[in-house]
Amino acid sequence: MRTCAACRKVKPKRELVRLVCAENGAVEVDTKGKKNGRGAYLCPSRECWEKGLKHGQLDRVLRITLIPENKAQLLEQGNNY
Repeated sequence: MRTCAACRKVKPKRELVRLVCAENGAVEVDTKGKKNGRGAYLCPSRECWEKGLKHGQLDRVLRITLIPENKAQLLEQGNNY
């Protein structure tokens, strides 16, 4: 069971999308859930992606400060879910 960083709902790992902070500091979607690095989970809903990225919740969970370009890229990827 994992917790969504935006809505704080606890769901099975397979129902959430994992984001991972790579070694270069960029955050990317971890489709297989196996990449190394600090991870965070979001529901596959547009509301959770927007809330997690725009309100800084993802920044807190990953313990980094996302740059605007990375936020825009992740929000674009979130449209696919």
